[in-house]
Amino acid sequence: MKVGIDLLWLKVGKVGGTESYARNFLDGFYEFADENSCSFVLFLAQDNVDTFDKYFAKSTFRKVVLPIKSENVVARIFAENFVLDRYAKNEGIDLMFVPVYSKPLMKNRRIPYVITIHDLQALHYPEYFSKLKNLWLRFAWRRCATTAEKIVAISNFVKDDIIKMLHIDPNKIEVIYNPVSGLDKFVDFDELRKKYKIQERGYYYTVCSMLPHKNLKTLLYVIKKIKDQPLDIPKKLVISGIGGKSETEIKNLIDELGIADEVVITGFISNEERNTLYKNAKIFLFPSIFEGFGMPPVEAMMLGTPVITTKKASLYEVTKGKAFYVDDPYNIDEWFMCISELNSWTRPFNIVAFEEYDIRTIYKEYIKLFEVTVRNDI
Repeated sequence: MKVGIDLLWLKVGKVGGTESYARNFLDGFYEFADENSCSFVLFLAQDNVDTFDKYFAKSTFRKVVLPIKSENVVARIFAENFVLDRYAKNEGIDLMFVPVYSKPLMKNRRIPYVITIHDLQALHYPEYFSKLKNLWLRFAWRRCATTAEKIVAISNFVKDDIIKMLHIDPNKIEVIYNPVSGLDKFVDFDELRKKYKIQERGYYYTVCSMLPHKNLKTLLYVIKKIKDQPLDIPKKLVISGIGGKSETEIKNLIDELGIADEVVITGFISNEERNTLYKNAKIFLFPSIFEGFGMPPVEAMMLGTPVITTKKASLYEVTKGKAFYVDDPYNIDEWFMCISELNSWTRPFNIVAFEEYDIRTIYKEYIKLFEVTVRNDI
């Protein structure tokens, strides 16, 4: 079976958790695929191809580079809709996997498509997007979900949302959780201590964009409250991730609250730096109110750091009830109390194992889905 994977959309360092998802499942395909049963063709853009070089050391992988750049959204959408399927046909592809909400308008009938829907955020928060982006997302989700042979939902929450919002047959949707890997490499913490002026177990950590649903403002008010209390607990918050719609507003609020010395914004960082910040944080804080999966709290728990998060959307599901939770994501006092209680704990926190997110487990689930889809399409 020859599987094509569309990666034209991947803007390196700019698509957050979707990029982590793609690279994690590729790691699983790379490690466990048997070339006698399955091979993969990665369809790449000129400006992201070099970041996938490691996979081509194995004969199970080969690349096809289209003459476009992922940064050029108009050219990329045109290529995916009118050109990609022709490339797939020329490569003798048995199945195309598109790990986002995209699927060609001009499609070869012989090639079945499997797509991934990570969430339907624009249907819940249309105010976060322009009118044009809203129209495009609604059109793309519905068309792709209706015409793809199979849909991967990254949580049961997302599956239920697809059924409810897009009216799709539940039998067409397969829940395959995000694979979680890449947590075994670190940098010297002393390097980060100097860079960000932090101490081991002397800061709280969060990984998120600055989009409104990430609820980052609430954490800033919590840090302000902690700063104003005569308590001997960490008062510093380190924030990693790409920017977002509220970036200017967030930075202005930091200044207004007088917590510029207590908040560090790292921007996009390497996985090695991120892992080191996870591992050495006092508590990982994740106040989001809408996630299709939410990898950061899972990653933090897998590295033995206690997590406080919300029960909204998929978060309770994917953390398996093993984190600490606030009932009201916007309640500053509740966050403060929960943080204070965890700071007073003297016993160590254990590493939490999530076998269901292991890349080998996820690889098997994808291969099974691909084989069934190809078989049913014949």
